[in-house]
Amino acid sequence: MSKYVKISCMAPPLKEVDPGQGFEDVVAQMIAKWEAQLRQVLPEQPDFIVLPECCDDPHFKDMSIEWLYDYYRHRGNRIRDYFAGVARAHRCYIAYSANVEMPDGSFRNATHVLDRAGEVCGTYNKNFITIRQKSNSDTLYGKEAQVIETDFGRVACIICFDINFDELREQYLRQKPDLIVFSSAYHGGMMTSYWAYTCRAYFAGSIWRPGICSILNPVGEVVAESTLFYPHVTETVNMDRAVVHYDFNWEKLEAAKRKYGYKLRISDPTRLNAFVISSETDEFTIQDIIREFDLELLDDYWARCRADRSIPGHLEA
Repeated sequence: MSKYVKISCMAPPLKEVDPGQGFEDVVAQMIAKWEAQLRQVLPEQPDFIVLPECCDDPHFKDMSIEWLYDYYRHRGNRIRDYFAGVARAHRCYIAYSANVEMPDGSFRNATHVLDRAGEVCGTYNKNFITIRQKSNSDTLYGKEAQVIETDFGRVACIICFDINFDELREQYLRQKPDLIVFSSAYHGGMMTSYWAYTCRAYFAGSIWRPGICSILNPVGEVVAESTLFYPHVTETVNMDRAVVHYDFNWEKLEAAKRKYGYKLRISDPTRLNAFVISSETDEFTIQDIIREFDLELLDDYWARCRADRSIPGHLEA
């Protein structure tokens, strides 16, 4: 059965606040800011809303690190609880990214994934905070990276600077995520395509404005982006998909397309010789198509190529 998931990513402007009114008023200002921002995507009825890194950070001229961490302590979980109420009311998942205080008084740069009931169904602590953040704050590096189970698939969370580190990507790669959620302060450039393609996963990035939010498919193609005038984007993706190579599959794919027509989608990024294939019907899954036409998945093809290279006599002396 096809699994359509509607994803919204947002690139809101930084929120300038008046700190003179006290922390309580700043918390109220941040909630009001997000109420206004969410009105831009909630009418689309998304299944998953991705927010940028440290989405409830306020800003004002000459703001100090000391003031910011005092604000975090005062804020506690109240803004997270606000988003939990939104998730519950609109029956959607939300990736809430924020600096959060731990029981021992240290902090983590974290993403909480809130489920459709508003409960935290998984948390990721940023594994690679910047040296600058570590040197001037009580925020510690995270040490674990586990996919988070949802009702549509497996979600891997990364935050901003994380995108540069292969050891994190390889850890997630082994867990076979369906979606990579990227809460960030910058776009990530070519690394977004690299993560999507190597993990064979959809990729949804949300960043601070000015910037571009991007949603990519499992071969690293951009399928939707925000714009200057619309700093948010919503796109529906199909989780009932697979990635296959051109070699040894082309004739089989042609036969499958002739038989099933519009019910089978083949997305060709041209430059890779790797395709995303997806079932666009409830009549069969993409795994049914793979079995019927004996299609070889991309990763299985790479494994076969490596094995062929190691056969005695195949490698130069």
